[in-house]
Amino acid sequence: MNADKRLAELLDLVITEGGSDLHICSGAHPMLRVSGALVPIEKYPALTGEETEAMLKSIVPEDRWSSFKEKQSIDLSYAHSTKNSRFRVNGYYVQGAVALAMRLVPREIHTFSELNLPSSLEIFTQREQGFFLVVGPVGQGKSTTLAAMLDRINDSRTEHILTIEDPIEYVFTPKRSLIHQREVHIDTPDFKTALQGAFREDVDVIMLGEMRDYETISSAVTAAETGHLVLSTLHTNNAAQTIDRIIDMFPAEQQSQVRVQLAGSLAGIFSQRLIPRVSGGLIPACELLINNNAVSTLIRDSLTHEIGTVIQTSSQEGMIDMDRSLADLVRRGEVTVEHAYEHAMDSKTFERYL
Repeated sequence: MNADKRLAELLDLVITEGGSDLHICSGAHPMLRVSGALVPIEKYPALTGEETEAMLKSIVPEDRWSSFKEKQSIDLSYAHSTKNSRFRVNGYYVQGAVALAMRLVPREIHTFSELNLPSSLEIFTQREQGFFLVVGPVGQGKSTTLAAMLDRINDSRTEHILTIEDPIEYVFTPKRSLIHQREVHIDTPDFKTALQGAFREDVDVIMLGEMRDYETISSAVTAAETGHLVLSTLHTNNAAQTIDRIIDMFPAEQQSQVRVQLAGSLAGIFSQRLIPRVSGGLIPACELLINNNAVSTLIRDSLTHEIGTVIQTSSQEGMIDMDRSLADLVRRGEVTVEHAYEHAMDSKTFERYL
């Protein structure tokens, strides 16, 4: 069987088995991730390096193959026609052989309630300007949450929305808003260039798929200060760590100024974890920081280690503490205590909430 047909079969299997990811590497059976757990597809034999390279080559545009061979890594999106679905693809090398990680991107964009996300996220979709971040480790649903937020803006506001992604994941259909989606390496050389261009494109809302360097972050903060709503993601664990990570990416002589800018432009930070659900599937636990006067002061005064306490004591303002969120899921019978413990920020705080 040729490479593209074998790959198509495997992608069909991801969809029919309710999987989220497909892993392909030399010397092993293909593997599916289903409800957070990896499962080998043993009916398929272990793949050779020649087979894995042929599979990747069958979906990489010809003009990007030489770049992959040089850089030994590539990100792209792939439309799987037989199931009318899209996958985010990363190709890379493992011990000299090509490997693939392919994540299913659902075509349907779900609402906050369908995703079991807090309704308070609605507030941030109605802001005219500010900097809002969705954070968490890899594979915790950050892109899905951002898509839900953008689609809510699309439903409710007449705005010009620009997404800058590497690669494009969810594809939006314009409703009340005008939506332009730009893909790095295809529509723009990098995030920074596209973001700087947005200042001349009459954009109202900007979604950055990723913030990789201080120049991009600096441009994003400036955009939030100058009348844009900017949404993005970072691979950080909580709100306090996110703020520290942003500031630490700048040269030391710029960090004081960045603190002032961030204190004024930050709208909020939403951190999430997907927890195995007792009834099957996954359900999010979350932390939500809303930038108020107290938080803004802590950012300016380099006291971000105290932000967790502000979140714990500000539930009446809509803030959500991760340990309280986990405990609520346990009390409702949605997740087990054992799974909740694995994601607790502070085990003693979590126990107190139970």
